[in-house]
Amino acid sequence: MSDRATGTPTHAIAPASQLGLFATIGRGIATSPAIKRGIGLTLVLAILGTAGQLVVPVAVQHATDAGLLAPDGVDVGVVVRTALLALVLAVAAAAFTMFARSRLVAATERGLAQLRVAAFEHVHRLGVLTQNTERRGSLISRVTADVDTVAIFVQWGGLSLILALLQIVLASVAIAFYSWELLLLIWACLIPMILLAPRAQRILSSRYALVRLRAGAMLAAVSESVVGARTIKAYGVQERTGRRLDAAVTEQRDAAVRAQTIAAGAFSVGVLLSGFALAAVVVAGTYLGIGGRLSVGDLLAVLFLTQLFVQPVQMATETLNQLQDAVAGWRRVLSLLETPISVPEPAAPVALPPGPLGVRVDHVSYSYPDGPRVLHDVDVDLPAGTRVVVVGATGSGKTTLGRLVTRLVDPDDGAIRVGGVDLREVADADLRRRVVAVTQEGHLFDTTVGDNITYAVPGAGPAQAERALVELGLADWLAGLPLGLDTPVGQRGETLSAGERQLVALARAHLVGADVLVLDEATSAVDPATELRTSHALARLVDGRTSITVAHRLSTAQAADLVLVVDAGRLVEIGSHAELVAADGEYARLFRAWLAATS
Repeated sequence: MSDRATGTPTHAIAPASQLGLFATIGRGIATSPAIKRGIGLTLVLAILGTAGQLVVPVAVQHATDAGLLAPDGVDVGVVVRTALLALVLAVAAAAFTMFARSRLVAATERGLAQLRVAAFEHVHRLGVLTQNTERRGSLISRVTADVDTVAIFVQWGGLSLILALLQIVLASVAIAFYSWELLLLIWACLIPMILLAPRAQRILSSRYALVRLRAGAMLAAVSESVVGARTIKAYGVQERTGRRLDAAVTEQRDAAVRAQTIAAGAFSVGVLLSGFALAAVVVAGTYLGIGGRLSVGDLLAVLFLTQLFVQPVQMATETLNQLQDAVAGWRRVLSLLETPISVPEPAAPVALPPGPLGVRVDHVSYSYPDGPRVLHDVDVDLPAGTRVVVVGATGSGKTTLGRLVTRLVDPDDGAIRVGGVDLREVADADLRRRVVAVTQEGHLFDTTVGDNITYAVPGAGPAQAERALVELGLADWLAGLPLGLDTPVGQRGETLSAGERQLVALARAHLVGADVLVLDEATSAVDPATELRTSHALARLVDGRTSITVAHRLSTAQAADLVLVVDAGRLVEIGSHAELVAADGEYARLFRAWLAATS
């Protein structure tokens, strides 16, 4: 059995939220394979750099016993030669460590770039309904802040954890060479931390999962407040908005403080036990020295090695701190990538036929997730080139019908066929070139008028943008812009009026050259001064194309070739404006009510 949206076996992969520590890291690396590129050489360099840290203890032992405490007196030559050799080896070890870290940083950035791109692409492939169930700020947090926590750990904490384990092993071997008794003593001092580590890891894991969750909620609240700043100011609700932001920030702060408090406690225990181990070595080593079982140089070497041993233990809690934060972030990103695609790409796409395209709504029914059925067995044929208007009361299902025709959602039953092809069999790229939606919002990107018009047509330039405006009869409007096509539109097009934003959106749709247009009545939010210009542009835009307009004002229906009347999710009337008025049915009732409201 496989998941229809992703094509992967539903029983083969556990959800990311249920993965353990190592399983999460394994799946995360599998998702970002560039992280592993060249890892073998990187680890060899790291091992050489770590092994080089043993040079100083060994050099101290040799310089002390064979130089400072030589039987015939101080041998300066031995001390100098040992010091110079130790310096050369220490420099080489530092170089190895530097190269290892630089290689790891480069590989990590490549891998995490893959992860970010995959996450962004997945967000765009998610259905509009899935996107609407997630707060925008939370989605942004998953592909920015959460990935950053992974980067910090992999680039620094991950390598540090590997080197710390290697350092402990090498130090243990070296200490055993001088005194196996002291090695056992050191390990005995650190047994409490070894026993407590798994429990601390589990607690930190749950705490940092909550930190990442709260961070996403905080970013969502901030993003929402910034986007809605004009509304907040217009209604004077800054204080209420501030309280909501304060609450989100406070929750994130409290979660982080609780996690950091536990991490700080574990770090303090590590420092205490490490200090105790060092003190125990001094005392026991002195007794061994008095008994003649350890030279002064040996004891000094063991003390240096003990410091090498306990140093990673002291830093282990900080590394675990980063690890748990990173794993929590990794799980959130992986969970995003596991979110099913409700409108999947076809496995074997079929191309739409060339030329004009008709639309067939073939016994379509649809229900929103966890909601009642909103369309019931809608069946209608819309010939190519027909200007269609869909009317009905609020909540009747007309907007849902527009979403189905543009394949923002798929029907539960039946099929939407364009040019005789089921839309579920059409590649998304082909569909978006041939079937285009123009919404009331007319969303614009923070660039120029010209760039917004050519945004959906790669390679198009100013000449094509100007031609699109001229063909829509908007040359005079273009001439009135301060910088023509180079006029900035601002964020979300806010330097233009609502009507002007709609003009740019119409020109963008015209330049794409789609054969089917779905319009969420483009003149409904337009100021009166721009409405006439917009209506003329719309008439030119739909000329020769199949157009389906979701109408909020019935004046639009008067010029349509075909009017579809939807009531409570059912197609109750079909015909021209004149035919439906004469029939004195649902449309006639809606039209009379509209005339009364506008007179």
